[in-house]
Amino acid sequence: MDKLDGKVALVTGANRGIGKGIARGLAAEGANLVIAARDAGKLEEAAAEIGALGVEVLSVPTDVTEEEQVDALFERAMERFGRLDILVNNAGAFDGGPIESLDVESWNKVIGVCLTAAFLGTRAAFRIMKPQGGGRIINVGSISAQRARMHSAPYTSAKHGIWGLTQATAIEGREHGIVVSCLHPGNVRVERRMQEATEEGNSGMVVQGDEPMMSIEEIAEVAVHMAALPPHVNFLEAIVLPTEQSYIGRG
Repeated sequence: MDKLDGKVALVTGANRGIGKGIARGLAAEGANLVIAARDAGKLEEAAAEIGALGVEVLSVPTDVTEEEQVDALFERAMERFGRLDILVNNAGAFDGGPIESLDVESWNKVIGVCLTAAFLGTRAAFRIMKPQGGGRIINVGSISAQRARMHSAPYTSAKHGIWGLTQATAIEGREHGIVVSCLHPGNVRVERRMQEATEEGNSGMVVQGDEPMMSIEEIAEVAVHMAALPPHVNFLEAIVLPTEQSYIGRG
C-alpha cells in the first residue's frame, strides 16, 4: 500500500520480537529502515529478511544504553539516508522479584534499556527532526505503565517513565512538527519463552500459565497505523491487548 513510501524509520531492538515485527510492517508500507540491536548476527538476519520486502535496510549493532553508540547510530542513519522521519524506541529488558531482594544492578539494567535508551534515542532524533521540520517518535511502553504486576518494580517504574517521557517530549516537539506517541502492548506471543528475562525486541512482559496472547503482527499493525497518520494528527497513546486478558482490576 506504500503509505510510508520514501520515509526513513529507525527501530531499536529490531532483531526479534515486536521490534522486528514493527520494522517489517514499516518496510511493507515502503519505508527504508535503520535497525539496531546488540546481537550483530541476529541483526543481519533481520536486515536480510526485511530487505527482501524491497526496501533499503541499514543494520547497526548498538548498545542503546551507551550514549556514544546511540549518537553514532543516528550519525550512520543520516550518512546513509540524509533524513529521519520515524523513530521507534522499542528496546526493552525485564528483571524483577520481591522488592527487598532486588539489587541495584537489576534495577539499573531495566531502567537503562527501557528508559535511558529511549531518552538517548529521542534526544538524537530531536536534533535531526527539528532542523528538518518534523518527524514522528513512537515509544513502546507496556500495560505495566498503567497496571502493575507483582514483583515488577524495575519494569513497571521504567514503563511509567516511558509514558512520562512521551508526554514531556510531545509538548516539546509540538511547535517543531515532531509528533510523539506511546504504544502499550499487552501479552504478545514472541518467538521464545515469555517466562525468560528479556534483553531486546519485545514488550518484556513476563506472563504466567496460558494467558491470552496476540501476535507480533497484530501489535505491529497498530504501530504502523500510528506511524502513517497525517503529520497534523497524533495517536498519543494506544493500549492494545487481547480482549480476554485481565487488565482493569488485575493484580
